[in-house]
Amino acid sequence: MTSVKKFQVTFDCAEPERLARFWCEVLGYIVPPPPEGFATWDDYKHSQPPEQRDSSFACTDPSGVGPRLFFQRVPEGRAAKNRVHLDVRVGTGLVGEERLAALEAECARLVPLGAVHVQTLLADDDNESCIPMRDIEGNEFCID
Repeated sequence: MTSVKKFQVTFDCAEPERLARFWCEVLGYIVPPPPEGFATWDDYKHSQPPEQRDSSFACTDPSGVGPRLFFQRVPEGRAAKNRVHLDVRVGTGLVGEERLAALEAECARLVPLGAVHVQTLLADDDNESCIPMRDIEGNEFCID
């Protein structure tokens, strides 16, 4: 029998720290402490050669259960639809109007952080409601 592997989710982006801090707010994640020997992330950043500064950043689930999120700067912008996206699970176990209200409340919390509400997909015979959104760099995610 194979064992379950730990994994991280990596985002290519323009501004790694800014996007990491956005996702910390969305998911309740935290920025880990700076590397040993540095009092702050700014101290660490200033120790790096200029071309490496702000090239990556990460955030983690404070409970240790969820995957680490890693953000790496790339020169090109997002060119097409994501092939993979995150589903932020705020409506688990809820149905109908109660589920929709929870999704809409989370959407209302995220929009002031810079998220973009794409549309609200209402429940049908096969699927419950969900809200597709975009993060501050245009990456798609869903509130479901």
